[in-house]
Amino acid sequence: MKKFINSVDTLLDESLSGFAMAHADIVRFNKEPHFISRLAPTQSGKVALISGGGSGHEPLHSGFVGHGMLDAACPGQIFTSPTPDQMMAAAQAVENGGGVLFIVKNYAGDVMNFEMAAEMIDCSNATVLVNDDVSLPKNHSTGRRGVAGTLIVEKIVGASAENGKDLAACKALGERVNEATASMGVAMTSCTVPALGKPTFTINDDEIEMGVGIHGERGHETIPIKSATEIVEQLSTAIEEELKPKKNQPVLLHINGFGATPLIELHLIYNLAAQFWQKRGVDIRRSLVGNYTTSLDMAGCSITLTLLDEELLKLWDAPVHTAALRWGM
Repeated sequence: MKKFINSVDTLLDESLSGFAMAHADIVRFNKEPHFISRLAPTQSGKVALISGGGSGHEPLHSGFVGHGMLDAACPGQIFTSPTPDQMMAAAQAVENGGGVLFIVKNYAGDVMNFEMAAEMIDCSNATVLVNDDVSLPKNHSTGRRGVAGTLIVEKIVGASAENGKDLAACKALGERVNEATASMGVAMTSCTVPALGKPTFTINDDEIEMGVGIHGERGHETIPIKSATEIVEQLSTAIEEELKPKKNQPVLLHINGFGATPLIELHLIYNLAAQFWQKRGVDIRRSLVGNYTTSLDMAGCSITLTLLDEELLKLWDAPVHTAALRWGM
């Protein structure tokens, strides 16, 4: 394992400290318990959006704290859920009279700990569970995982909260965006968790892993490597079968890198995915390409499609100013 690291035990603290220093105009870092929160005060009565999960997915979630998105993010250790006390402390710090909306990826540890925090905080709260990964069937024992579609939910609901919508409206909107979003990923390599010191799984040079999650876990199928066109066809077909977009349906197309795939390849994937949907008459209104929901140093990517309407389009376009996503400010 070759990584820029002093100690496994201090990695997260040092990284979060550096992140907060680099973006000191946007966020502050609370060291005990760990959470990242907005620096600028929010309008009284605004719904506070809090998300979080294991570290290793940067810029998700800390990179999306700021105007138009999250009010706080709770980072756990690498690929490990944050603890309820982190969520409770974050809620106490950012709640401003409008209640708290937790945005939670569907992983057992995240769900359990956010549920515990929700039961213990003394303000109005609600939860949106993100489960956009269509590599797993709907009836899977633990449900579908939350992956790159989490960013879409956070951005659109964040804009709605910024506009003054109440807790119930923000929750309903988050659930609507989640239902309109589907993702699927593919990996060329595994990733190396520093505490483990070696790749999570082994894969041959002539193989790829279809349907991977974002924690270095295997997918649902190991197959011989294919051309980029064939890979995109397989991912996009699974998404199409889930969402069934109609002709002229406006959509957001998001190509997300897992951390070790260069932009030259991600933009190639975008080109092929755009052709796939355009051939079917789908109207690609918005796009996002880059490393946003990563898996440490995994080589691979995911495709996410969100069905839009005029309301969702306006909320996506609304001003945002975070470390990793910013426009309109």
